[in-house]
Amino acid sequence: MREFSVPPIVTVGDAANLTDPVWDNAEAAPDAVQFARRTPAADGTGTAWAEVTCRQFRDEVVAVAAGLIAAGIEPGARVALMSRTRYEWTLLDYAIWTAGAVTVPIYETSSSEQAAWILADSGAVAVVVETDAHASLVAGVRDRLPELAHVWQFDRGGVDELVTSGAAVEPAEVEQRRKAVRADDLATIIYTSGTTGRPKGCVLTHRNMYADIANAVPVLPNLFHAGAATLLFLPLAHAFARLIQIGVVHARATMAHCADTKNLVAELQEFRPTFVLSVPRVFEKVYNAAKQKAEADGKGGIFARAEQVAIAYSEALETSRGPGIALRAQHAVFDRLVYGKLRAALGGRCRDAISGGAPLGARLGHFFRGIGVTVLEGYGLTETSPAAAANLPTGTRIGTVGRPLPGVTIRIDDDGEILISGDLIFQGYWHNETATAEALSADGWFRTGDLGQLDNDGYLSITGRKKELIVTAGGKNVAPAVLEDQVRAHPLISQCVVVGDRQPFIAALVTIDEEALPAWLESAGLPADSRVEDLREHEGLRAEIQSAIESANQAVSKAEAIKVFRVLPRDFTEATGELTPSLKVKRQVVHKTYAAEIADIYRG
Repeated sequence: MREFSVPPIVTVGDAANLTDPVWDNAEAAPDAVQFARRTPAADGTGTAWAEVTCRQFRDEVVAVAAGLIAAGIEPGARVALMSRTRYEWTLLDYAIWTAGAVTVPIYETSSSEQAAWILADSGAVAVVVETDAHASLVAGVRDRLPELAHVWQFDRGGVDELVTSGAAVEPAEVEQRRKAVRADDLATIIYTSGTTGRPKGCVLTHRNMYADIANAVPVLPNLFHAGAATLLFLPLAHAFARLIQIGVVHARATMAHCADTKNLVAELQEFRPTFVLSVPRVFEKVYNAAKQKAEADGKGGIFARAEQVAIAYSEALETSRGPGIALRAQHAVFDRLVYGKLRAALGGRCRDAISGGAPLGARLGHFFRGIGVTVLEGYGLTETSPAAAANLPTGTRIGTVGRPLPGVTIRIDDDGEILISGDLIFQGYWHNETATAEALSADGWFRTGDLGQLDNDGYLSITGRKKELIVTAGGKNVAPAVLEDQVRAHPLISQCVVVGDRQPFIAALVTIDEEALPAWLESAGLPADSRVEDLREHEGLRAEIQSAIESANQAVSKAEAIKVFRVLPRDFTEATGELTPSLKVKRQVVHKTYAAEIADIYRG
């Protein structure tokens, strides 16, 4: 199939904007709990979750928006947000929209050069930061930002400062500003984290984002409904996390924020969400950690069998007959022994999850569904607001990213590139007409740069990136993601980058998971302080990696198989530049940093 279209369920009116659900909720269900936020505990030790009702949230948004208006923030002005995921991020986002302004997210891990570029390119007149370090970063580049007039800081009472200064602004003026915002007005400029080159600002209107979420919520009723709850821990600067924020408000569900993923397990168990949003790397780590713990406790055999049963059970769900009696019995046994403990790590109530940002892989999808947590894999880009396709409760095909969401049409071009159209398609790149012309066709199709296939039922499978496709010296086209996903399945492996463009064979660069290393060192009888850089040629370590390589090679032809691998001395990180904030590998950076390693592979 070359094209599949799903008609919209909701059409966004010209006068609508993203703040409307906040006001609707405050009127229809003022006492419903919209958010939970961390506040000092009553006994003075630690913190506790405090409820924020729909009415309270609306009133706080009005108070902060009044402060922005008092500061001279005009309709259409750009206000940047640089902070970890926390309640105040969401509060400011809606306040900025209420004042008629435009939110410009900046990842809180951004360098001074990245932040300076985004602030300058967007023409931001104000920025709200979180920490002293963020404030210092902005101060260090402020001489290059003549339009930047205001800097507020969460950790220095910035929200209270805005509320105080806005006290003189009449609520009617705030409401007038809010109602003046139209569907086709600019809502946000999201700068792509960029696996290549300088970030580009994706221009999204209120209609783009509203149409996306308003059509997604009705087909995801198990996630988005009153009484549902999620703990958001991905950066809100990421378009995917932002969409969940908007969806929670739209559906009048409840959301809490987790600013530090080091506390994630404890917060999941305390907050007990009904669904979570994550990227594949987090699901991989959950699986790998459970497997490693089982092996360390001498229960590796039990876990391996439990894994086989979970996958078989999930696969059987896709057949007309479903799981047989024997399989159901085995599944019930392992549910008590293994699966229940894994679900407890997510708080015990979580039965659904959303994965996006990169391919999850059928293996992990079946494993998690088999243990009782259905991971609905979806697909989209910042330029598509961002969700364009998703597996749904009414139709899930593991190994695909689902069918187009309502209001979306997906087409496969002659060269295999995925094209998308609908109200969710962005308006172009800010101040970059050349890039816009390359990405958007004259008749409104967005060229994703991804390669894919549509089956006869409209389910989309991602086969790779056009720019990442490797062509060997023998002319064989190789999509690296297929191999990389399989290699990363090994608990000891963190990252894998397949190389071999214009070379006689395929090779791989592999990094070791630092969290998994200690247990392996103990099992191998090696000192606990052994470093990866000293173990790169260790026979035992290479045997572990070789087993993962051989498993991955079974998924491809001999011409596509990995022939040689190198263990790198350290893992990829965002700080060292190989990962984006959403944990995608920057291939160009890896290729440049490890050019000598790659050259050595093919030397002679």
